[in-house]
Amino acid sequence: MAKYLTLFSFTAEAIKRFTDQPSDRVAVARGVVESLGGKLETYYWMFGQYDGLVIFELPDSQAAAAVSLAVTGSGAFSRYETHELIQPGDIPPIVERARQISFQPPGG
Repeated sequence: MAKYLTLFSFTAEAIKRFTDQPSDRVAVARGVVESLGGKLETYYWMFGQYDGLVIFELPDSQAAAAVSLAVTGSGAFSRYETHELIQPGDIPPIVERARQISFQPPGG
């Protein structure tokens, strides 16, 4: 399964609703990921540009795109970025494939 990192920020309205009626956001995230055959690895709140991050596994990028559409369509997020994570052991074959690619940069 592929592993993903999502960084997110809630809208001011979503934060207000959460503070008025707190809920277990980890359980919600776990339910979303598991509904697509995935596994939630971690969920953190944080300070700074983003309100939190989630790391999870999903079967493929289509499942990750479906999560993104469903979650951002709720209107609860002002920022939502998902990045596929690459295991260190996967780098050598990626580098080997890159060596086989001929690329001409613009103007080159």
